Amino acid sequence: MNKNFVEELRWRGMLQDIMPGTEELLNKEVVSGYIGFDPTADSLHIGHLVQIMTLVHFQRCGHRPVALVGGATGMVGDPSGKSAERNLLSEDILNHNVACVKAQLEKFLDFSAGSSSAEMVNNYDWFKEFRFLDFIRDVGKHITVNYMMSKDSVQKRLETGLSFTEFTYQLVQGYDFYWLNQNKNCKLQMGGSDQWGNIVTGTELIRRKADGDAFALTTKLITKADGTKFGKTEGGNVWLDPKKTSPYKFYQYWLSKVSDADAPNFIRIFSLKEKGEIEAIEAEHNEAPQLRKLQRALAEDITIRVHGQEQLAKAQATTDILFGASFEDFKKLTGPEIEDAFDESLTFRVSRELFEGDVDPVSLLGEKTTIYSSKGEARKAIQGNGVSINKEKIKLERKLIATDLLYDKYILAQKGRRDYFLIIAE
Repeated sequence: MNKNFVEELRWRGMLQDIMPGTEELLNKEVVSGYIGFDPTADSLHIGHLVQIMTLVHFQRCGHRPVALVGGATGMVGDPSGKSAERNLLSEDILNHNVACVKAQLEKFLDFSAGSSSAEMVNNYDWFKEFRFLDFIRDVGKHITVNYMMSKDSVQKRLETGLSFTEFTYQLVQGYDFYWLNQNKNCKLQMGGSDQWGNIVTGTELIRRKADGDAFALTTKLITKADGTKFGKTEGGNVWLDPKKTSPYKFYQYWLSKVSDADAPNFIRIFSLKEKGEIEAIEAEHNEAPQLRKLQRALAEDITIRVHGQEQLAKAQATTDILFGASFEDFKKLTGPEIEDAFDESLTFRVSRELFEGDVDPVSLLGEKTTIYSSKGEARKAIQGNGVSINKEKIKLERKLIATDLLYDKYILAQKGRRDYFLIIAE
């Protein structure tokens, strides 16, 4: 046996709840354990990474991970952590999403590792022929309504309303655990702490229906030090699919959006670096926080695993160009690469007709765009030598003309040291 899985989660700050006997089981034998992923979109996002990393550590500790893609449970909708019922997806959309999620999980888990080989399953395979009457007779009779009503995921939704469809979700997930226990010798289910009630329903069903033992473990839900939601940007979720979130933006999220307060926590959770290596990086970071060594190490580690070494190199090159000193380097980027580097919140579109004559930068920055809240604020910033256009400091008398537009449409505006904005004339 390799490293102790529970201890690995514990020192990384990931462990939340663990059922008695779980650690003893894991130290005694190679265990099959699973985590479920509902295919509500055609890509996973970084909010799923805690559970992906849990399976990665599980396998690295010598155990056998099972990734369940919920083709059936995705049709029902999990009420856990939700304030309203989700829209139900069609079978065709779900099948497409399942295939996409499977492909992403295969980047993280080894499916040819002998006794600890990962396996991927779809619960639609065992639910598609399961008739409703058979389900309520063979499954429903083992779990009381009182037991189901006691779950936090149910209690929190009683005031706003909970459909029968979502109420039965814990039975459906519980049967997943039962099926995997009976057919794959799966003894452990893992998930986020909001899944504890659903997971325990599975252990209870295995005990009552098969007189068997099953175990549960949950990880902490990730919160940011400032109280804002982890994984969100101005543009929404940070996806693992490069078509939804480019490798550059993915890399930049970890490099620029992760605070110094969160970086020590996140590098433990989302990287594969060992304790001693992390502590060494922390010591270097604390000596020169402005270099963001923790964030840089985290961004490199996770971007390689999601997008590969080549895309990491491109993301780093784009970062160096954008935040470097030379506009000549910036001009090496293609138009699509330039636009991709800026979120919508940092992009401003103006009429190309403006540049048929001289353009007053005060008006452009404080009126035609909202880079500054007013023309007065823009004027004050320019007078204070705090504004650059295309990497050059500007004065009030400097007017912008058509030849300032890169590719006849782009202007790079900078206020202060690190705040960059893209203006597109179209």
